[in-house]
Amino acid sequence: MTQSLNSFDAKKTLEVGDKSYDYFDINAVEGLSKLPYSLKVLAENQLRYEDGKNVTTDHIQALANWDPKAEPSVEIQFTPARVLMQDFTGVPCVVDLATMREAVSALGGSPDQVNPLNPAEMVIDHSVIVEAFGSSDALEKNVEIEYQRNEERYQFLRWGAENFSNFRVVPPGTGIVHQVNIEYLSRVVFDNEGVAYPDTCIGTDSHTTMENGLGILGWGVGGIEAEAAMLGQPVSMLIPKVVGFKLTGEIPVGVTATDVVLTITDMLRQHGVVQKFVEFYGDGVKSVPLANRATIGNMSPEFGSTCAIFPIDEETVNYLRLTGRPEEQIERVEAYAKAQGMWLEAGAEEAEYSEYLELDLSTVKPSIAGPKRPQDRILLEDAKEQFRKDLTNYTTDEVCEDDSPEAVKMGAEGEELEPTSSADGNYNASRAGEGESAAVGAKGRPSKPVTVTSPNGGEYTLDHGMVAIASITSCTNTSNPSVMMGAGLIARKAAEKGLKSKPWVKTICAPGSQVVDGYYKRADLWKDLEALGFYLSGFGCTTCIGNSGPLPQEISDAINEHDLAATAVLSGNRNFEGRISPDVKMNYLASPIMVIAYAIAGTMDFDFENEPLGQDQEGNDVFLADIWPTPQEIEDTIQSAISRELYEADYADVFKGDDAWRNLDVPEGKTFAWNEDSTYIRKAPYFDGMEMEPAPVQDIKGARVLAKLGDSVTTDHISPASSIKPGTPAAQYLDANGVERQDYNSLGSRRGNHEVMVRGTFANIRLQNQLVDVAGGYTRDFTQEGAPQAFIYDAAENYKAAGTPLVVLGGKEYGTGSSRDWAAKGTVLLGVKAVITESFERIHRSNLIGMGVVPLQFPAGESHESLGLDGTETFDITGLEELNNSIPKTVKVTATKEDGSTVDFDATVRIDTPGEADYYRHGGILQYVLRQMVAS
Repeated sequence: MTQSLNSFDAKKTLEVGDKSYDYFDINAVEGLSKLPYSLKVLAENQLRYEDGKNVTTDHIQALANWDPKAEPSVEIQFTPARVLMQDFTGVPCVVDLATMREAVSALGGSPDQVNPLNPAEMVIDHSVIVEAFGSSDALEKNVEIEYQRNEERYQFLRWGAENFSNFRVVPPGTGIVHQVNIEYLSRVVFDNEGVAYPDTCIGTDSHTTMENGLGILGWGVGGIEAEAAMLGQPVSMLIPKVVGFKLTGEIPVGVTATDVVLTITDMLRQHGVVQKFVEFYGDGVKSVPLANRATIGNMSPEFGSTCAIFPIDEETVNYLRLTGRPEEQIERVEAYAKAQGMWLEAGAEEAEYSEYLELDLSTVKPSIAGPKRPQDRILLEDAKEQFRKDLTNYTTDEVCEDDSPEAVKMGAEGEELEPTSSADGNYNASRAGEGESAAVGAKGRPSKPVTVTSPNGGEYTLDHGMVAIASITSCTNTSNPSVMMGAGLIARKAAEKGLKSKPWVKTICAPGSQVVDGYYKRADLWKDLEALGFYLSGFGCTTCIGNSGPLPQEISDAINEHDLAATAVLSGNRNFEGRISPDVKMNYLASPIMVIAYAIAGTMDFDFENEPLGQDQEGNDVFLADIWPTPQEIEDTIQSAISRELYEADYADVFKGDDAWRNLDVPEGKTFAWNEDSTYIRKAPYFDGMEMEPAPVQDIKGARVLAKLGDSVTTDHISPASSIKPGTPAAQYLDANGVERQDYNSLGSRRGNHEVMVRGTFANIRLQNQLVDVAGGYTRDFTQEGAPQAFIYDAAENYKAAGTPLVVLGGKEYGTGSSRDWAAKGTVLLGVKAVITESFERIHRSNLIGMGVVPLQFPAGESHESLGLDGTETFDITGLEELNNSIPKTVKVTATKEDGSTVDFDATVRIDTPGEADYYRHGGILQYVLRQMVAS
């Protein structure tokens, strides 16, 4: 740890029991004690890292004199205590670090220089794909397939864990990274060789903010920034605005934590919180359970805020005790928080915030969100009506004016069939009944009934709105015992009434940690979930990241042959287009309880208040209200089934792994032995031919448009993580390297191979490039006569061969979504030099700079549409050369049309800080760090 200059004489001693700690007391500087909780954490960080260069007395005084209403203008350097990674985004980080070891050697340094300086931890949770489901051996099969497909990646990560100091890996099958983080990895208050300080953590997944529920300041960053932080580079940021969000009241009966978080997401998106901190305050916070705090914090990226943090209080301490933390740690957390004024005291004077919002929890109503964004909240009572409105955007079929014979009421018609399996062993049809239909009440909406025969001979009818996937998954909700127990209890009540999931629904249950398995067993709830098809599928991020696996073949064929608008319902945080399944058009976020309900309903075209889910054994209608568990039932089950011992047992030896992990054949040596035949792990190309001095920044001349895009283009559109479509450039590469189609795996799992990832950039099947009339990874190739349609990768290669730089045009909120470094890495490897949009989301903007791509914004109120740009122009961008010495506010863009006419405008340069300018000048953050490392 850097030795602080301690200019304010802030270093003090804290006595806790029989131990004493040094700490930097923010109360030593007038003004700091009045700050919001989150800024107090930043202030302590500045005091501890004051070195007179990166952190000066002026930075500390700027925080002490913080004006809540002022626009952010003061840059500070924030040094997080640790870095958290998951394997999708973490593997390329380790690839880059391994490549840097070789690059350091080539520039005259030592490989040993490349090591994380602060704790860096990875949880392997994104690689399990739900191939098998609906059967008792689903978990075993999915784990077996996971190891078969990912052996190379896991060998590489084991090598990293054994050769990089300060780097630990939690093996597969443990749980979702963010839940493992709050249940085990989080320190809340560090003890580093007798120095106590707040646990701060940035992560390579945008939902790192789940830790905000524990009072830990941190957020998602790109893998590029995370690598730099691991190597000692601080995070450059402006002192932000802080939005104070007051919570009052109590959650009413029938409302879940998911409903609360969807309501907050809606409110904050409407308010506008991009690049702001959100902080929950007031006495009402004390009544919010820790699990609910974590659920709210988790959704911060969906609000658009940098973080969504809660202060430390008794609830924090109780959670640490429940999850098995040592008493010494618990005592340290409480004593430190109280000494620093970071403890939420009842009736304490409230800090001043930049902006204010308030939610009375008693006013929250049951909700879902969809069909394509987390902020698209729909009241459950309006869900059927809203689905019908949205459906017209997903099909051109005529509205049905009469109830067709197939549009029968769903129920348990026909005899229950014996379990069977499809050829690939994935489909269990034990819940299938003949004559069932997803065409409920088709009148008044587009309808296309399609009869499907299941492998066992049963028949059912599919239609637009059919629920193809019902999945209890993702860190957002599977951390929360109230909604998980609620799901188990509604399954129990449904099973008692004789209700079943519909046979066309792929049912998935992938808890966030093994603790959930433990308390489901204690509560004897697995048998009830399994009765509805919700067998344990794996411990990891499945459906939310696009790892829901293939649908049964006959269902997939029916959807695609008849172009049905199938839906997915998941208890996740992401429902972007093309993310969940290539067969599904409309995706909805819901609580685990509602996932069960929609699996029984089988369709989004359903009114839970007025339509029965089915009939009981006596033929009586059963409505959702009849099987909804009461809050007391949920709480009693939690109290009887969840204990500290569960957490202690599951995390007793968390880094050890199972036999498959321990028996991996791990390469030896301080530098990695790259396998040139690998299709998973390849040496990164970013340092090839790199010299000690960076080349000067130059203006961009004669650039062509690779893609012209609209609003809300996500990092999923830019760099999808889901399945690899046959025939695409990524698939062609795998074919050429002898990979069978069934072994393509996902793009996310192949992030350690730039050859796959660059071919998958802008390859989302739902991407709408306005240069062409089809969806997917296509563009026009102006190097060819007539500028024909081509794959984006193929066109980019032709532009590269012709020496033509590229630009991308976009609309509002460009780069929304996960902290996906490959959305920036793939962009630069395609040859894109600039991205010009109306606005950027925070992480992707910084990632572009971190890869040497300049982010530019159209003049306020203008867009590529208003300027009349159709994407056929050539672009000259002048004024970038000023970046060699300073940061210009704007640069001149000249777009020359085919007839020789021009469109001129001044684009805003979104390089916001001197630190970002340094990264851009060096061609990227990693090149900057590497040069600094060798120079030192």
